[in-house]
Amino acid sequence: MNYPEYVKVGDKKYHINTDFRVAIKCNQIAEDNSIGDLERALGVIYTLFGEEALNDTNNYEKLLELAKKYLKCGKEDIDTKEDPDMSYQEDMDYIEASFMSDYHLDISNTKMHWWKFNKLMNGLSNSELGNCCILNRIRNLRNFDESKIEDPKERQRIHKAKMQFALHKKEPTLTKEQLESMEKLNELLGI
Repeated sequence: MNYPEYVKVGDKKYHINTDFRVAIKCNQIAEDNSIGDLERALGVIYTLFGEEALNDTNNYEKLLELAKKYLKCGKEDIDTKEDPDMSYQEDMDYIEASFMSDYHLDISNTKMHWWKFNKLMNGLSNSELGNCCILNRIRNLRNFDESKIEDPKERQRIHKAKMQFALHKKEPTLTKEQLESMEKLNELLGI
């Protein structure tokens, strides 16, 4: 399969920095609420397409649209309200171990196209019988419904394991106005 190496905007062609680490960084930038929307968009454009694209101010909207499509591996936008069961940043050690165990591939020293990386991620071993890579064992644990366990000791053991491997929740970043409002409320309440 041919994976995209370039995007075209009008008569301009921009090279995509296709390594999976770059795409993970772009997703990290896109989810960073501590910076403004424009800065996040420009960060993704620059990281993925480089300085030439960053200087193409007339095509930011189209470049961002193409970046989103690329980062979703060409698939349609799927909105899901479910909590994620994996984080590329937090789970990278498990991802590396899973690639090594399933594919005998050390991705820490491998340049790999983002789309190929995703294809291989989707193919990692996963079985309800327990024969699966470490990443999918952890994801299965995170998704496990504890209420199905009747034995209180076993339910507590599973709950403890889920807490041990839980993803860190990102704290929402408050705006300056929100912080000032909270300070005024605290003053009124005498806190």
